[in-house]
Amino acid sequence: MGSRILVLISGSGSNLQALLDASGADDYPGEVVAVISNKADAYGLTRAENAGVDAITLSHTSFDSREAYDQALIEKIDAYQPDLVVLAGFMRILTPGFVQHYSGKLLNIHPSLLPKYQGLNTHQRAIDAGDKEHGVSVHFVTEELDGGPVILQAKVPVFPGDEASDLASRVHEQEHRIYPLVVKWFCQQRLRMLNDQALLDNQVLPVSGYASDE
Repeated sequence: MGSRILVLISGSGSNLQALLDASGADDYPGEVVAVISNKADAYGLTRAENAGVDAITLSHTSFDSREAYDQALIEKIDAYQPDLVVLAGFMRILTPGFVQHYSGKLLNIHPSLLPKYQGLNTHQRAIDAGDKEHGVSVHFVTEELDGGPVILQAKVPVFPGDEASDLASRVHEQEHRIYPLVVKWFCQQRLRMLNDQALLDNQVLPVSGYASDE
């Protein structure tokens, strides 16, 4: 039995699918034990069911505050005793109490080369800025929105005439490669967060995360 992974989604869940596919391999050190969505119509719930994984909806609309929702979400998550909570297109700003509760075991993927373009519409913003490259970052979650320490980035080129949708599909491809890899490192206990820094094999990672020469 490997590490227990719980995934939070709001939409189609393509990164969830990449994780489900990766964790289906015999030698993968973790397994997805449940998927929770704040939207009942999220296709990612169907992906979870197809993989034989518990699929749960907890709608934010029935709670009168962010704090009340996050508290209910914590109770749902903790029932599964996960080692790691993975945000895969979970479109909610999390309260400080939630982030602190899972400090060091909460991962997110963000479609930009952080610290550039925190927030939304990252692909269009990269095009508008005339950037030659764009990409995606996997990072630990801290209380600063899209501001936790970066673990790994993947870069893609920006071509003249690109539209946001072109960039998005290029970035998605990289997301599906690097997210299962980072989760794997965590499950192998090679990756951790200490003093708001990401460490891989006990080495502090640079601001832009792990950079290999491959």
